[in-house]
Amino acid sequence: MESVRIPQERIAVLIGQKGEAKRRLERKAGVRLSVDEEGLVEISAADPYNEFVAKDVVKAIGRGFSPDDSLKLAEGDYYLKVIDLKDVLGSDKAVARQKARVIGEEGKTKRMIESCACVKMSVYGSTVSLIGLLDEVGLAAEAISRLLEGKPHSFVYRLLEHGRKRMKEERIAHMWEPAAGEGECRGE
Repeated sequence: MESVRIPQERIAVLIGQKGEAKRRLERKAGVRLSVDEEGLVEISAADPYNEFVAKDVVKAIGRGFSPDDSLKLAEGDYYLKVIDLKDVLGSDKAVARQKARVIGEEGKTKRMIESCACVKMSVYGSTVSLIGLLDEVGLAAEAISRLLEGKPHSFVYRLLEHGRKRMKEERIAHMWEPAAGEGECRGE
């Protein structure tokens, strides 16, 4: 059995209207959830892997993601990365300042990170969380790290644009790689 604690204000999101979100998660991940009023969520399943996956889904909901975005983690190729700004920065004042830098004016930086890295991003409490494919999460985390180091937003935007271009090129190249036993020519 796995357990995870989520903020009390996120319990209603986890459960959903008339328990619909909780049932959908249980069905998709093959688990049973028990949620108490303090935010402790106990996850049980016959398969420990299902418990592990469901723990990330519940954790994502607790970090501010919608149940739909969080359920992507049950698809197998998606990852959750949670960056706790308190661990990195220390003071509440520094956390508030850096959260503002990560979000950007009117949410511009957050949208740019989500768009270029193809991730979902949530800034909640003292955390910045990401959901996406491994290389996408890596690019977004690198951009956030550079912002936390104090790099200018223009530098981070260029980093994101170059990273997006590199990911596209790698995916196109991977699509055209010959399968085992095929000739050396691509696309034949």
